[in-house]
Amino acid sequence: MERMNRTVSHLALAAGLVFGAAAVHAATPAELATKAGCAVCHQPTAKGLGPSYQEIAKKYKGQAGAPALMAERVRKGSVGIFGKLPMTPTPPARISDADLKLVIDWILKTP
Repeated sequence: MERMNRTVSHLALAAGLVFGAAAVHAATPAELATKAGCAVCHQPTAKGLGPSYQEIAKKYKGQAGAPALMAERVRKGSVGIFGKLPMTPTPPARISDADLKLVIDWILKTP
């Protein structure tokens, strides 16, 4: 019986380590945006090739449909929203829909 209890304890410890490690390595929205290539054109507060995250948040502040509209513009690309330079489409292969939602929510919370 003691041996079985030790085995169960070891399995619980191993499971905890696996799930704990996954939580430790979860990417932040900023890291997801960088990995997807957003940071090539967008910066937190400074204008680059595209508007800053702060500028984007200001434009969409208080708009109920903003997250869906932003997701559509990221997926399909856009032009003329923040200037003449077009934003190229960003496919799901570069950022999943779930991660894109996290990034958009994060951008909209930018002060």
